[in-house]
Amino acid sequence: MNASMVLSPEALAKIDQAIAKYPPEKRQSAVMAALTIAQDEKGWLSTQTMDFVAHYLGMPPIAVYEVASFYTLYDLEPPGKYKIAICTNLPCALQGANLAAEHLKKKLGVGFNETTADGMFTLKEGECFGACGDAPVLLLNNKRMCCAMTPEKLDDLLKELK
Repeated sequence: MNASMVLSPEALAKIDQAIAKYPPEKRQSAVMAALTIAQDEKGWLSTQTMDFVAHYLGMPPIAVYEVASFYTLYDLEPPGKYKIAICTNLPCALQGANLAAEHLKKKLGVGFNETTADGMFTLKEGECFGACGDAPVLLLNNKRMCCAMTPEKLDDLLKELK
């Protein structure tokens, strides 16, 4: 598989930096970093991209698919322009995450793992983002964390993004 047809030289250099953090025989340990770099470049993880990552790291494609399908930060189909992942684990749920999630579903007109008809928003149910003290939290496009998300703060965020 021709590397330049799948990922840019810049992305490959970043993956090589991640691989260098591990002993040569453990290069597969860089799989999460490699998938993140690939997704940042491509916008999502196609089977072709995951197959390339598997080949590049010297691991079976199924092992890469398992990682990519387990973690909610990876997108196995193109997401909307804005991916909103809201944590619904217990600490967030106790602070109103379920109410916030229902508010988002109603406002956007979609359920979890769905994208609005205009392609602007994809709503995901996220796992713990490690900010339980700021619950409920959401992660926007895997990069921006928003804390204490009340329905009012959610409305403000949606206005900002539109």
